[in-house]
Amino acid sequence: MLVPAWPIGRAVGETEISRGSVILMGTTMPGFLHNYLRRLTAHQWWVVLLEMLLIGVVVYSVLEFLRGTRGARLIKGVGLFLLIAYTIIRLGGDKLLRVEFLFSRLLVFTSFAIVVVFQPELRRAMIRLGETRFFRPNAGSARKAVDMICESVEYCARNRIGALIAIERDVGLAGLTENGTTLNADLSAELLDTIFWPGSLLHDMGVVIREGKIVAAGVQFPLAEGGELSQEMGARHRAGLGLAQETDAVVVIVSEETGTISIAERGQLTRGLTAEELRDTLVTLLRRPATPVTARSAAA
Repeated sequence: MLVPAWPIGRAVGETEISRGSVILMGTTMPGFLHNYLRRLTAHQWWVVLLEMLLIGVVVYSVLEFLRGTRGARLIKGVGLFLLIAYTIIRLGGDKLLRVEFLFSRLLVFTSFAIVVVFQPELRRAMIRLGETRFFRPNAGSARKAVDMICESVEYCARNRIGALIAIERDVGLAGLTENGTTLNADLSAELLDTIFWPGSLLHDMGVVIREGKIVAAGVQFPLAEGGELSQEMGARHRAGLGLAQETDAVVVIVSEETGTISIAERGQLTRGLTAEELRDTLVTLLRRPATPVTARSAAA
């Protein structure tokens, strides 16, 4: 009886590739995983570690940026689906060629869909990439402006007068002020009180403050989506949060119904502030680079 000879040049324990799998030391390993590990060990360990850290930072930054937005759950679901589909296709080898073909086309479609679905988030990201300020207001000028704003806000809150004040920082608001009434007036608590007085023609919209000047009043701010706020908050809160999502402006809101003081910054809404808490927060935000304000809910 003839016994098949062992192939020349092959020794027991060497790798055998068969239909997308690798038989190594009696164990079966998917071919793509073996090739990946082989390429991984071909580089110095610190290079691999550095690349993995960079990838981790990018992924974390994207998830942190999307946290609290409508796209957060969607991107996690899409990412999990693509990861599972990719793993199944690679494990299947050449048995799933048609599925692999469809998957490659799905990736192209998904790329275009992400641009469309996440257009607001991408726009905000591009805006934030351009935020660079080398000279920030000094402590004296920031404190003076904050004192006048807080004086007016405290008056409005005490008398249940609605107010919406946007303080411009790195991202310019000139495009918004064009649809309002140009003032270019020196900032004062009395002028703010007059603008937001219920009998004023400008009291229903927002005020934009830039470098100690009331640039414009009666300005329409972009509105946040209704699902991002509770039902008890009205148009002023939606407008304040919407502007904070689109730009790096600090927006102060006073509820006409309850007199509650709120502040919106970096897409986060903080409610139930006292006048002193508002003063401290504004001084901090106007003197330092923009950082997210921790959201908290309070009874209106």
